[in-house]
Amino acid sequence: MNRKSVRTWVCLLLATCLVILMFDIGGEAAQRRRRHHRNPEAGKGKAAKRIGIGAAIGGAAGGLIGGKKGAVIGAGAGAAGGGAYHVHKKRQYRRRHPR
Repeated sequence: MNRKSVRTWVCLLLATCLVILMFDIGGEAAQRRRRHHRNPEAGKGKAAKRIGIGAAIGGAAGGLIGGKKGAVIGAGAGAAGGGAYHVHKKRQYRRRHPR
């Protein structure tokens, strides 16, 4: 075999390997991207915000109705309502976006 013929075969072999690796890596990256799915409704910050807003509204309403004791009871009830709302939003997102 000539030198030119050997060089041609080596170039063809390398090009073939490159194409095979390119398709293999591309498929793996696509699977990796699909696998990592994050629920934007399920965060600690969102939970704290929803519970805090519920407690504030409940405390204000309870304070208007029943004074200090009513404010404490209203804040507890509002926090429980905010927590229930957060759980509802997380589950709603999961139902609407199945994996």
